Amino acid sequence: MDGAFYIGEVYVKYPKMILFDYGHTLLYEPDWNLARGNAALLKYATSNPNNCTAADVQKGAAQIFGRHIESVRKIGYDIGGQVGNRVLYESLGITFSLSPVEMETVFWDAACPGAAMPGAGAMLDYINKNRIRSAVISNLLWSGAALTQRFNRLLPNHQFEFVMTSSDYLVRKPNRLLFDIALQKAGLSADEVWYCDNNPQDDIQGASQVGIYPVWYDNITGKDHADEQVPQCEHLHIHEWDELIALLEKLKNS
Repeated sequence: MDGAFYIGEVYVKYPKMILFDYGHTLLYEPDWNLARGNAALLKYATSNPNNCTAADVQKGAAQIFGRHIESVRKIGYDIGGQVGNRVLYESLGITFSLSPVEMETVFWDAACPGAAMPGAGAMLDYINKNRIRSAVISNLLWSGAALTQRFNRLLPNHQFEFVMTSSDYLVRKPNRLLFDIALQKAGLSADEVWYCDNNPQDDIQGASQVGIYPVWYDNITGKDHADEQVPQCEHLHIHEWDELIALLEKLKNS
């Protein structure tokens, strides 16, 4: 399918690839519990000379992650969770029998196993069947390797060609570098790609600035409020993945 169509007042191409965000787009994280994650990780400690408890770890994490790393994130950059763990646990004298990625996943899965957004699996089945390529770009503390494991567990039908997280690439969306790198990896031009995200401003507008057609996925699952801001660019606004399937089917058959 090489056709182009009007969506509203915008003339867009039927996508060769759709890029997705992670949180509240494909998956979400109900019942997040930091203490549970810290306690699970401590079970794999091989050395803890100061007899640190999960509460001690939580206090240190508030400084390393909550203060230092968060201050870097606010100015548009990211320091990965693996680096944060190194600083945190070396400062406490704790060593583990796990690799850096295993430390990420043990903590993350215990803090919150995660869940698929409604209809995400069916939507991925549809685009796979129709040979629309897919990949992920996410602003995330955890590595692409850890996130891929989560997708493999919760959305095993995915066929993502790559999974990019900001913690692996230094910069955070809306920095266009992440989108430019994704296009380079895909070997596609911007007008051949769509981007789906729940963030109504930075991420949607970040995709738009490089010429990728943005889809604002505005679903309330797992949220305690509705987004009040609206993207200041042309975009498709949907609330359910069924709406994306219906539009793609209409374009395919028109």
